Amino acid sequence: MNKFLILVCCIFIGTSALGQVMTDEFADSTLMDKNIEKPEVHLDYDYQGTARIPVGLRITERISSEAKVYEGQEVTFKVRSDVYYNGKLVFEKGMIVPAKVETIIKSGMNGIPASIIVGDFEFENILKGQISDSFEIRGQDRSLWVYPLKWALTILPPTGTLTNFIKGGHAKLKENKTIQIYYYPEWI
Repeated sequence: MNKFLILVCCIFIGTSALGQVMTDEFADSTLMDKNIEKPEVHLDYDYQGTARIPVGLRITERISSEAKVYEGQEVTFKVRSDVYYNGKLVFEKGMIVPAKVETIIKSGMNGIPASIIVGDFEFENILKGQISDSFEIRGQDRSLWVYPLKWALTILPPTGTLTNFIKGGHAKLKENKTIQIYYYPEWI
């Protein structure tokens, strides 16, 4: 047992001496001329406030996971109706709200749905920490019936695996659909 322990220690010590620091040449060459800004960090906020005001938004142009949509794409929303807090108008109906597509997840096998996450909502005169971070648009989740069907068909050997090719629904957001994000006025 002692000889085995000594052998293992020698191997770890020997391989650690061979370790070298590697540099990512591709990342260094592509990001050399780019100005990368640090993300906004909310450290000075008091998150104890419980007031939460819903803000209804409608997109100005349809987006879909099956169309040409990409991460970082700018999308615009309009405030659906006036929003008041303590009798004061905070968001006016028709106000333009720019946002960005943050994440796109394509629909997968076994009925896993597609998903588009929209975030980085920018309201005039409102701090970013006072608005919901993001909103997720999801497609139809077909896995709720695909998995039971898969297990029911396993008694016939190849048929259960054929359900792998059933894909989930596409994520879409049309102009007539209203999404809801939240404004937290006490988070200052």
